[in-house]
Amino acid sequence: MSVNVKSPPFKAEVVGSLLRPAEIHRARNELREGRIDAARLWEIEAQAVEGAVAMQKAAGLKVCTDGEFHRRHWFMDFIERIDGVAFEGGLPARFQNEQGSIEFSPPRIVVKGKLKRSRPLAVEHFAALKPVADREGLVPKQPIPSPTILHFRGGRAAIDKGAYPDIAAFFADLAEVYRQEIAALYAAGCRYVQIDETNLPFLCDPKVREQARSIGENPDTLPRTYADLLNDCLRDVPADMTVGMHMCRGNHASSWFAQGGYDVVAEIAFSAIKVNVLFLEYDSPRAGSFEPLKYLAKDKVAVLGLVTSKKPQLEPKDELKRRIEEAARIVPLERLALSPQCGFASTAEGNALTTDEQRRKLELVAGVARDVWGTA
Repeated sequence: MSVNVKSPPFKAEVVGSLLRPAEIHRARNELREGRIDAARLWEIEAQAVEGAVAMQKAAGLKVCTDGEFHRRHWFMDFIERIDGVAFEGGLPARFQNEQGSIEFSPPRIVVKGKLKRSRPLAVEHFAALKPVADREGLVPKQPIPSPTILHFRGGRAAIDKGAYPDIAAFFADLAEVYRQEIAALYAAGCRYVQIDETNLPFLCDPKVREQARSIGENPDTLPRTYADLLNDCLRDVPADMTVGMHMCRGNHASSWFAQGGYDVVAEIAFSAIKVNVLFLEYDSPRAGSFEPLKYLAKDKVAVLGLVTSKKPQLEPKDELKRRIEEAARIVPLERLALSPQCGFASTAEGNALTTDEQRRKLELVAGVARDVWGTA
């Protein structure tokens, strides 16, 4: 059946990843032990996706993702498919949580040769999701990691100078890879793409800005560089494809990496990047005030990530409504929406919630949206 709902963005949104069910964890262990093959793992994941889509519909959403069930990590499975990219070791980091901190080393990305898209990066995932979403009458959304991740984590030093003596050529080839993938997603029927962009909000943290300086980058000019890159990636997007950009400060095992209000990047991030929707982390004081929303371009919708995905406690409805009203003093209510602040499992381990608690979070988002806007 064809989807018969209005176009995105919706007033109640989901960001992307969902907690992997136990059968996926078991199957991935069995794959590592050689007891099943990749084809069998895909079948198990695909069956779980059907349950995830049904859950999102039952929660009251009009949009769904596949929960990123075919991925082990929010960016690795996509980025590693780009020719010329390799992972070499990790980037030691301390992620913070309310109990203290944990060690986590995301992979170090290096560019060792010319960038090229010789195979699909996420198209198979979307192609598998679309018929499931269509049967449920939901709009399928495909999250993809931001291209800035290939530059930000290592800077110029992580990009081979033999392949790219001119950094401008690197950015041009990277944008071409993304244009080709977005075109392929469109051809597969995708009309809703979400770019997961962590690096712009990371630049809101003074410590991360200093880290950027330590690898020879200028944190004051990077937002414009990245806006230009993203706009180059999006320059051929068809008029009937909605593009969102999700901004958060890290999400692993209910912990975060960075903090700081959007103030230092908002003028560029909220107005100069040619996306339709901004998904903004706003579940805690780490994200600062709503004041930077004054830079939101008039053709964009801000989806307020007021419902945390990092802990199970449900936010009081009245508190969520109060915060939406606060944001509406800066941006008209009709250009606002509501979502969780991030995915529930950016890495396969997932955050410290149960699947029932996750479902209740999504039900809360949909219920508040209906109360505030009259629709989810």
